[in-house]
Amino acid sequence: QVQLVESGGGLVQAGGSLRLSCAASGSIFSINTMGWYRQAPGKQRELVARITRGGSTNYADSVKGRFTISRDNAKNTVYLQMNSLKPEDTAVYYCYLENIGRPPSWGQGTQVTVSS
Repeated sequence: QVQLVESGGGLVQAGGSLRLSCAASGSIFSINTMGWYRQAPGKQRELVARITRGGSTNYADSVKGRFTISRDNAKNTVYLQMNSLKPEDTAVYYCYLENIGRPPSWGQGTQVTVSS
């Protein structure tokens, strides 16, 4: 069982920045991937960024150059630094952790709203 607690969402003007954090606890394997998905109203959940325990990263094309994912393995925490935010980044952001060979565990979600 893995528990994930997110923080850092909020309301920001276009062009601003936010930093999301997600702390994991419980049964965490030595090989895992952590990351962020987001879901806007009326749209499917989409991958934003992910990072392996070794530091390999992947980003959605829509956020490349603006968002940076990082993690602190000692704290089992993943971060998402979001810069140059756009109204289309407005969504609920969900953190996840995927232990190798297991389905992902999800956080409760945190709202990010970018005003124009």
